[in-house]
Amino acid sequence: MLDERALVEGCRKQNRAMQRQLYERFAGKLFVVCKRYTKDADDAEDVLQDAFVKIFRHIDSFRFESPLEVWLKRIVINTALKHIRKQKPWEHTTDVEEVAATLSQADESLPTLNYQYLLQLIQELPPGCRTVFNLYAIEGYSHPEIAEMLDISEGTSKSQFSRARFLLQQKLQNEQRVRDESV
Repeated sequence: MLDERALVEGCRKQNRAMQRQLYERFAGKLFVVCKRYTKDADDAEDVLQDAFVKIFRHIDSFRFESPLEVWLKRIVINTALKHIRKQKPWEHTTDVEEVAATLSQADESLPTLNYQYLLQLIQELPPGCRTVFNLYAIEGYSHPEIAEMLDISEGTSKSQFSRARFLLQQKLQNEQRVRDESV
C-alpha cells in the first residue's frame, strides 16, 4: 500500500490509478461521516461524490500539516453542511431561551448502544437537530463555531442540540418501554 505522500502526489498529477486508490482507501470511512449528516444512503452517496470531486480538484492545497484523513474528513463535513444549508432546516426554529422550559435539563448520557443502531437514530432526527448533534457531540465543535459554520445564532445551535438530545432520549425510552412490556 502506498504511503499518503505518494498517493497525494499521484493525485496531483491526475493519475487515475492513484485517484482510485485514494477513493478506495478512504471512501468507506468518509461515507459513514456522510451518513451521519444525511437522511439516507442516497443523500450520503451524493455528498460523498461531491466531496471527492472537491478533493481531487483541490488536492494541490493539501500541505501535509495534518493527516490526510483529517483533511478529507473536513472537506466531507463542509460538503455535507453545504448540502444541508441548501435545504434550510433552521427556517422555523427558535433559540434555546424560548424552549428551555420544555426541554429536559437532565444531563443524561446515552447508554452504550450498537453503533449501527445509534447511527439509525441520529439519521431519524430532523435535519437541523441531526446536523448540530453531529457537529457538537461527535465532531467536538463548540456552539459558537457551529453557529458560524451554519450561519445561525448560537442560541439556535444550542436549541437544536437540546432538541436532538431530547428526541434521542424519547426514542430510547419508548424502545425500553416496548421491551419491558414484551417481557
